[in-house]
Amino acid sequence: MIRFLIKGLLRDRQRSLIPILVVALGTMLTVVLHAWITGIMGESIEFNARFEYGHVSVMTQGFAEKQDQFPNEYALTGVDTILKTLQKHFPDMLWVQRIRFSVLIDVPDSMGETRAQGPAAGMGIDFFTPGSQEPQKLNLLSAIRQGRLPEKEGEILLSDEFCSKIGLKPGDKVTCIANTMLGGMSFVNFTLAGTVSFGSPALDRGFMIADIHDAQYLLDMENAASLVLGFFSGSGYEKELAIEAKKRFETVYPPKPDDPFYPVMLSMNDQPLMSVMLTMSSMMSGIIISVFVFAMALVLWNAGLLGGLRRYGEVGIRLAMGEEKKHIYGSMLAESFFIGLAGSLAGTILGLILAWVLQTKGIDMTSSMKGMTLLMSTNFHARITAPAYYIGFIPGIFSTLLGTALSGIGIYRRQTATLFKEFEA
Repeated sequence: MIRFLIKGLLRDRQRSLIPILVVALGTMLTVVLHAWITGIMGESIEFNARFEYGHVSVMTQGFAEKQDQFPNEYALTGVDTILKTLQKHFPDMLWVQRIRFSVLIDVPDSMGETRAQGPAAGMGIDFFTPGSQEPQKLNLLSAIRQGRLPEKEGEILLSDEFCSKIGLKPGDKVTCIANTMLGGMSFVNFTLAGTVSFGSPALDRGFMIADIHDAQYLLDMENAASLVLGFFSGSGYEKELAIEAKKRFETVYPPKPDDPFYPVMLSMNDQPLMSVMLTMSSMMSGIIISVFVFAMALVLWNAGLLGGLRRYGEVGIRLAMGEEKKHIYGSMLAESFFIGLAGSLAGTILGLILAWVLQTKGIDMTSSMKGMTLLMSTNFHARITAPAYYIGFIPGIFSTLLGTALSGIGIYRRQTATLFKEFEA
């Protein structure tokens, strides 16, 4: 029976081709949209990970409790040893050290007297270690507005808006005034290598980026760092991977709740702001995808409904020839299932191919996002995840079946005695 129905669908293209194309198109759009929304939401999370949180972060318990205040008195000491330990136990992850701090930028005049001052937040990253990926991770090269990236020790980057307000240009000397890790006051001269635009008003008002060793010298933090960030290789943030990493970390550093200088690992879900963002991101992507899947389900439901109505005359002839109503109804449902299956399979394959292209090449939206260079990438990518392989079958098969089932109910209302009158009409 099944072979007979499949042969009938293959030979009668008028009955199968258009429905299969409609289902394939709807399924393809569902798969592509799911991958696109997942990619967009994932990239916004990834940018926060690169700039501030990492996929996981290692810091002292004291720093974790007050990290919004940059409490470097609770910085990780002996950070070289900690990095080696992390690289040994997590060889599949990338580990980088960062320093966060607050600083007062003092601009001298030709006589060496203060001409202008301004507060700024600061970050120390690894510019000069061979193979360092920090400038690329933060998209610094494309964020440059004037000048260049630091090429030697003693050079820094400042936000372009901040430099415009106090009259700074690349090559100028500035004095950075900051509290050291030990509570003292530090005065260090730096050269402005370039200015950057972050695309965030809070950062553009005043932000400084220095090499990690210059930041350590400024803050008297030899072989110390505010925190160490970890990134999963080959994928974005995955909650399950982060939980597993925390469990492995606690086997190396068993918890000591009473020691504020003891290292702990936090995932992005453990960070209050990122926890809210991850929850909202998941909810928003789920709502958007659900609405679209529901809309495609309605379209394919109507397609199945119309397909059933177009076969009104065929059903009448089959009834007149003595075929049972139950058999006709069952065969129509079976045909719809095979049409939905074929269309969903074709649409899923096409959708995955298109999603793979969007995942690999992305879409450049530079012209629409001028200035959003550091915190937001201007090249957006889709992301293929496990649900992309089956989500298209939900509207593709079930909606087509539902439409046929509803239209086929009329079979049981037709009376054999009136069939010939219908044919005469």
